Amino acid sequence: MTRLSKRSFVQLACWGSLAAIAALGGCSKKEETATTVLTLPASAPMASAAASAPLKIAFAYVGPVGDGGWTFAHDNARKALEQELGDKIQTSFVEKVPEGADAERVFRDMASQGNKLIFGATFGYMEPMLKAAADLPDVKFEHATGYKTAPNMNTYDSRTYEGAYMAGVIAGGMTKTNVLGVVGSVPIPEVIRNIDSFTLGAQSVNPKIKTKVVWVNEWFNPPKETDAAQSLINGGADVLMQNTDSSAVLQTAGKAGKYAFGWDSDMKAYAPDAHLASSIINWAPYYIKTTKSVLDGTWKGDSRAWWGVKEGAIDIVSISDKVPADLKAKLDTVKAGLKDGSFVIWKGPITSNDGKTEVAAGTTADDKFLGGINFFVKGVEGKVPGGDKK
Repeated sequence: MTRLSKRSFVQLACWGSLAAIAALGGCSKKEETATTVLTLPASAPMASAAASAPLKIAFAYVGPVGDGGWTFAHDNARKALEQELGDKIQTSFVEKVPEGADAERVFRDMASQGNKLIFGATFGYMEPMLKAAADLPDVKFEHATGYKTAPNMNTYDSRTYEGAYMAGVIAGGMTKTNVLGVVGSVPIPEVIRNIDSFTLGAQSVNPKIKTKVVWVNEWFNPPKETDAAQSLINGGADVLMQNTDSSAVLQTAGKAGKYAFGWDSDMKAYAPDAHLASSIINWAPYYIKTTKSVLDGTWKGDSRAWWGVKEGAIDIVSISDKVPADLKAKLDTVKAGLKDGSFVIWKGPITSNDGKTEVAAGTTADDKFLGGINFFVKGVEGKVPGGDKK
């Protein structure tokens, strides 16, 4: 998932003290650390102590763990990892880490604290992590949603566009105005791909669909997300989706008597009457698989992973009782097809909103194409900001 926002960074001051065995010990209450104290016989050799020590793993988050969306999903996966592997590992995290030099310093501090596996959960960490990885060959780095790798650095991502398409199927059947709205974060391929896929899903049940987009140019800014959602509602949209991290869009829809979807995590509780479903990411399978590979010595660098419904990384959950049975049936068919590979979202003919054929009839877009999308499909209003410069 791609993350480019600039958040205030409030936790670097805590990193100065090192504990003998605690992971990132004592920074703040917001850093949750599972610490295991080992007691060995005095005669036990040093090699035995090293072999028994848990693998220390650190997570850098771009937002607060309580955002209810992106970072919340990552931290739930971290907890699932702890549950799965127990005292074999020791995890910690730092939230609200901005991109740039601050992130690089955090990665280096994590390594100095003895962490041998470091996850960076945002696109904007790519360059800082590459720099740290180059100087720390004995540390394994995992970068979420990027595209650059190194001998000791991999990338991992989730096919959020699959969840967006499934949400679109529901939206297309629930709208009364035939106008959908999307609150966009940053105009990069991931987000554009999600907007397009949402629209394609809606058009699969309602060809009259039009989609309006308002950009906030941040991932987590509830006031801006609220304003953007209200602007879309004022423009006639009666079903909203978002590619931002908070629950503000859903809550705004609820107050206006409209519908919306949860994003990245199950957001039903924030506005049950407005909530149609939540498109969620489950990072736990990847975190567990990756950590096990480090523990058993099979981890390899220069690798890329892009998981979706098939791998259990993407799902749509908490579907409202207001969604009619025929829409649920269609959704079940789509989900089953994504799981077994019999259904492909990006299959031609697909045209851009300026009439250009982007995916020819009878052909299927490959991952390279999907990774570089910078156009809106037919039905999405407006132009991609900066899209004509790419």
